[in-house]
Amino acid sequence: MADAPTAQAGAPAGFLRADPKLLGFGLSAAFASSFGQTYFIALSGGEIRAAFELSHGGFGALYSLATLASAGALIWTGKLIDKLDLRLWTAAIVFGLAAACALMSRAESLLLLGLALFMLRHFGQGLLSHTGATSLARYFTAGRGRAVGIGGLGYPLGEAVFPLAAVAVMAWAGWREMWLLCAAVMLVGFLPAQLALLGGHGARQRRFLERMAAEERADAAAGGDGRNRAGGSWTRAQVLRDPRFYLVLPAVLAPSFIITGIFFHQVHLVAVKGWSMTAYSAAFVAYAAATAPAGLAYGALIDRIGAARSLPYFLPPMAVACVLLALGEHWLTIWLFMAVAGANAGMTQTLSSALWAEVYGVRHLGAIRALTTALMVFSTAASPAALGLLIDAGVTMRTILLLCAGYAILGVGLSILGRGRYARAA
Repeated sequence: MADAPTAQAGAPAGFLRADPKLLGFGLSAAFASSFGQTYFIALSGGEIRAAFELSHGGFGALYSLATLASAGALIWTGKLIDKLDLRLWTAAIVFGLAAACALMSRAESLLLLGLALFMLRHFGQGLLSHTGATSLARYFTAGRGRAVGIGGLGYPLGEAVFPLAAVAVMAWAGWREMWLLCAAVMLVGFLPAQLALLGGHGARQRRFLERMAAEERADAAAGGDGRNRAGGSWTRAQVLRDPRFYLVLPAVLAPSFIITGIFFHQVHLVAVKGWSMTAYSAAFVAYAAATAPAGLAYGALIDRIGAARSLPYFLPPMAVACVLLALGEHWLTIWLFMAVAGANAGMTQTLSSALWAEVYGVRHLGAIRALTTALMVFSTAASPAALGLLIDAGVTMRTILLLCAGYAILGVGLSILGRGRYARAA
């Protein structure tokens, strides 16, 4: 099989031809991570709560605990992508996610349920998403924003395909059988496809290491420490000592906190609004339809003006989406919410990978993204429990959604400050 060409073409047509297999790898990794995403797990949330006799708050607390454990582990496991062969690394993650799906289908105790949730979150939402985005941001230089945007199409594709499919399989065979089928799909379909898309990766990795070595030699000759040039190779420890990182972080984490909380409690939301679950599931098509073009357009903007300078533009749609869902009562509201929230998701997915590569470099990108992905997972762990406790305390969904909109507005202000500091440093 022919080796992959260098992924540095700048023109749109040349960009797509530069490394189509790597683009397919990133897109399919995002697609298959759906099995560990909150929206997919929550589709069987009602059946899980009934089977284990859990309240909204109880299930939310267990889910949050499993997610927190996943995030803690991700800080250490996620950096291994910087050291291991990508093909071996990918196979291990796929086997782990398949095992998680199989365990979910057979869990009979709270302990096994918690372990299954931990594995789904860690291998799916955590490591598989991390692998696809890190690979695209690392190996693409020119056109990085568009590459990450194309890879992010896997998320809305999964959101468009899996909710209706999962609801149909659960109605036909049951929720446990649905999870067993997911395990089979991972092993029989996804694993061979991923390994095929990684054909020729050895040559790609050699070119990357040669480029990193050349940059480090040039920086050493100039008397630098790897951080004095744009895209320098910061270590994770150095990033943690950078004040700008903490200024931007709340804004970057806002979408994952808000969307996860809403999706996790979607059954309660649908009941309060008086909508049907089938109609709600169908609205994920709008989410997917908006995510793709928004991610690609935002990727083109990043390639034009830079990820740091584009920071203030990604979060306003999240505030608008929350206000729409809080005030709307007609069932078409969910389609409007999904469209606007989907646009925000597309932009966030593109930004979260391109920003760290642009500002801190790609040599230690796996370790840096493992940290930021873990923090994102921490935020997704906090929101189901927080919103579940508010629901149990009698707080209305309208109030909860307006509070989420307030957080998004605060994030916009912080991102404007962060944009200025990153841009001045560059």
